[in-house]
Amino acid sequence: MGVLKLEEIETYTYDDYVKWKDRWELIDGYPYMMAPMPMIKHQRVSNKIARQLDVIFEDCTKCQVLLPIDWKISNDTVVQPDNSVICHKPLNEAYITKAPRIIFEVLSKSTAKKDMGIKFNLYEKEGVLYYIIVDPDELIAKVYRLKDGKYIKICDATDEVVEFDLNECKEIKKFDFSKIW
Repeated sequence: MGVLKLEEIETYTYDDYVKWKDRWELIDGYPYMMAPMPMIKHQRVSNKIARQLDVIFEDCTKCQVLLPIDWKISNDTVVQPDNSVICHKPLNEAYITKAPRIIFEVLSKSTAKKDMGIKFNLYEKEGVLYYIIVDPDELIAKVYRLKDGKYIKICDATDEVVEFDLNECKEIKKFDFSKIW
């Protein structure tokens, strides 16, 4: 009996992923089950984020706010950010292929390590301009902005107003974190 090696673990593709029941993410061919369903607190915070994003982006003709949707990064990587803002026209209705400009991930016990580690690195590598990790238990959001290919922490927001400067929109968008708790 030998030791299990990473290269011996079966990997999957998008074609496999679309056949799976329930909610999954696929990162570098490895499946991650999104279960159990998010707790009420998680959903409440995510809904408040979506509502506020919808209002602040309603006059921007180039950007749109999305709830969880498949972002197919490659044939072996598909993720579902909790809340995102895209500033491009998707090529189809099933998934997006280009990096969102803003992503919010609301932490839950089952996904926190993945959101703060694997997805942090993935979003940084893929060029997501703003990545916000929201902790509904601690009532804090860690706000990162991509600069020279690396995430720089802007702030730990609790009741702050943070400005999102997107080239696609004419004005700077101000997000009030006091309204999500």
